[in-house]
Amino acid sequence: MRLVALSLIASLAAASPALADESRVEVRGGVVWGSGESDAIAGVAAGHDWDLGTSSFVGAEVSADKVLTDNTRVSFGFGGRVGAKLSETGKLYAAASYQTKPCSGCEDSVSVGAGYQHNFGGNLYGKVEYRRFLVGNGVRDYNGAAAGLGVKF
Repeated sequence: MRLVALSLIASLAAASPALADESRVEVRGGVVWGSGESDAIAGVAAGHDWDLGTSSFVGAEVSADKVLTDNTRVSFGFGGRVGAKLSETGKLYAAASYQTKPCSGCEDSVSVGAGYQHNFGGNLYGKVEYRRFLVGNGVRDYNGAAAGLGVKF
């Protein structure tokens, strides 16, 4: 049994350098809107993408975002993304996450959306993203759009 486990670990370690998996951290800002109102939002995120061959990937992400108005708090997100590598510099993806309550009287939500990430050279990248926040419990859904700047490693 130990030999099987050691063989598996060795084969994964040998295969890892062939993959271009990457971790990333970013800052982002944008706007959320719904029910005739809009507010600025700012946040940070960290994630890791795993290659699924040469043209696709899957990733996990955690985030912390704050609507920049009174009586709001940091909303934490836990989610992922799946997408296509369009070139050496671009990724197009679909994303989804669970978001905690952005204020004490608010409801948590699930977001779904899409984005594009573009490498600027070296480890620097930028991205734009749209998300629809599905709230439930009779509360109206809302939208968000953000641009981010990050470092991958």
